[in-house]
Formats: sequence, structure tokens, C-alpha cells
Amino acid sequence: MTNLKNKVAIITGARRGMGRSHALTLAKAGAKVVVSDVSQEDCDKVVEEIKKEGGEAIAVTCDISKKSEVENLVAKTVEKWNKVDILVNNAGICEFSPFLEISEEAWDKTIDINLKGYFFCAQAAAKEMAKQKSGVIVNIASIAMGQVGMGFSGIAHYCATKGGIVAMAEAMALELAQYNIRVNTIAPGFIDTPMAASVKQDMNSLQGTLSQIPLRRAGDPQEIANAVLFLASDDSSYMTGSVVVVDGGWTAG
Repeated sequence: MTNLKNKVAIITGARRGMGRSHALTLAKAGAKVVVSDVSQEDCDKVVEEIKKEGGEAIAVTCDISKKSEVENLVAKTVEKWNKVDILVNNAGICEFSPFLEISEEAWDKTIDINLKGYFFCAQAAAKEMAKQKSGVIVNIASIAMGQVGMGFSGIAHYCATKGGIVAMAEAMALELAQYNIRVNTIAPGFIDTPMAASVKQDMNSLQGTLSQIPLRRAGDPQEIANAVLFLASDDSSYMTGSVVVVDGGWTAG
């Protein structure tokens, strides 16, 4: 496995789903992991999983839509391990609503977490990375990011944030390259996580979704974590500003 020994990684939205897989995978590769999310109890459980496998980890609760909490997250990381090498911007929400019914509150909540939160985390982590002239930021977007020849009904606010993440990451990659900080984005397709529960519970929706995926199945969170590990490691040392699509061939169709 790719070696991340002595690297310090922050993973947001790490209490379950893809974030949990990212945390476990990076820890197995040797990274010291900061498990962050809004639930201390859930984060502690992931930390225990990591420790049982012989890894090192701490839990730090954080609502990434609040700048002060993000700054505390990074400060706690530096206090514990003196640096930040890797940030996996993973936390996010997706609430379905017809476009004509999306409220200002729902719009603001989605933007605040999915886009502004990524900005807060990336900026705070990059300030530490710049001091050491090295670092990696991996953003989790979605194939619902636009510009891929397909749209998604009922989640216009979510799509806006994911497209914004890609655009922001490209700009970040240009500006942060001078500090040897690489910034890349992963665009997952339909992944078997709690966020996909509403689709999985409706057989018609599930079959309709799977029919559009050439591999005819949902992705496993581990399959996204494998991509995160690659981008977080020196194996991808000449990649920055890239978008890696992991979707079972959905966008190819």
C-alpha cells in the first residue's frame, strides 16, 4: 500500500459514509488522522476503529460552515502533530427539492456547508501547508458538477456547490503551486452511502439510476477512498488542478 507514514491528514465529514472510508484508508497507509464531523460520539467510534488497526487518530468536532470552528480544527491538529500535510474536503449535504420550491434557507445552508465550508477548510489548512512548502488538498465534488453533458433534477443548489468546488479548486491549484501544495478533485457518481438512502429506498429510482451506469451497480465508498489515497500520496506528484471522475462509466454514457 502507498506509504503515508509521518503524514498528518484532516478528513471532514468523517463520521460515516465516504469520509469514514477515507479516514480508515489513509490511517492504514500510515497517516496520522484527524477525524472531523459534527458528532463527537460518531467521530470517536471511527477513531477507535483506526486505533484497533494500530493507527493514530484524534477526533475534533467541527461545523465547517463556521470559520471559527474550522480554525479550531486546524489549530487542534497543529497542536497535536505540529503540521497539516493532507486535507480531504469531504463534508457535505444533499437535500432534494424541486427548483421552484428551493427556499432561501435551503439554498444558504447548502452553499454554506458544501462550498463556503470547503473554502474555509482549504484556506486554513493551506496557510499551515505554505509554512512547510508542501501539502495536498483533495476535494470531493460530484458528477453533478455541471459541464459533463448531463443534469440532475431536484438538487440545483447541490449541483451549484459541486460546480463551484471544481472551479475553486482549479484556481487554488494555480495559486498554491508556488508553495508546492497540490489541489485535486474527485467527482464520484452513485455511491452506496447514507446520502444515497432515499434513492436506494425507492426501487424505481434505484433501477432508473443503475440503468444509466454501465457497470450496473453503485460504487463502494472504498472505491472513492482508493482514489483519495492516490491523490494524497506522492504517487500523484505531478497532478494538480485535476478532476478525477469515479462513476462506473455514468458520464461516459
